[in-house]
Amino acid sequence: MSELAEKKEIIRQLKEKILSLEGFNTGSDSRLLDFGLGSMNTAFPGGAFPVGAIHEFISPTETCAAAANGFLAVLLSTLMKKGGVCLWISARRKLFAPGLRFFGVEPHRVIFIDVKREKEALWVMEQGLKCNSLAAVVAELRDISFAESRRLQLAVETSKVTGFLHRQGSRMENTLTCVSRWKIRPLASRTGELPGVGFPCLEVELVKIRNGRPGIWQFEWKNGAFKVVPDQDKIAVKPPVPQKQRHYA
Repeated sequence: MSELAEKKEIIRQLKEKILSLEGFNTGSDSRLLDFGLGSMNTAFPGGAFPVGAIHEFISPTETCAAAANGFLAVLLSTLMKKGGVCLWISARRKLFAPGLRFFGVEPHRVIFIDVKREKEALWVMEQGLKCNSLAAVVAELRDISFAESRRLQLAVETSKVTGFLHRQGSRMENTLTCVSRWKIRPLASRTGELPGVGFPCLEVELVKIRNGRPGIWQFEWKNGAFKVVPDQDKIAVKPPVPQKQRHYA
């Protein structure tokens, strides 16, 4: 039995080493942080939301952008539980900062940096990702090239700071070095048996995830936490892409 346990431990360490080489943080922070995503965790490599990596969010409309900002705020609230502050960079910021408190983020712990050009936003994000005292870095922009995303990835590999690229009104969905690509859409709230306004609902689509399982989930923000919408607790796994057409974020 001890020999079998030893082999399993070696295999586990090898898997973690491979994931680490591919840009995933597989340390204790990755396993201990609970982002409240429930059954969605099985979509991630290692069963945990990848921290210390770059995630890409695409919002074609302003309503989708508002929904994505709410989802991002929930992720940030978990990343900031251990202390530290967050950078939020934008050239056209429309976020209502006090509204972050609704999703568990204290606005005074977020440093907002407003720039005039998106090139400046990318430069500030790269510098922020090099600072390992930050909990996370968010940048709102429209378009970014593969080469520019590669520079961000190189910064993350050293600092292990989690970064979020929120692309609003992007003209193309080009390939980047990000470990994941997300699309968040607002849904009509469920009022139940009583009339009135229900709790906020989101459709969360994980379009791409390196070494994971893309899918679509529906969540309800209730009592300060995500709740899986009834009958939506199973992953809506997309059909696998044929090998000759396979591509990664």
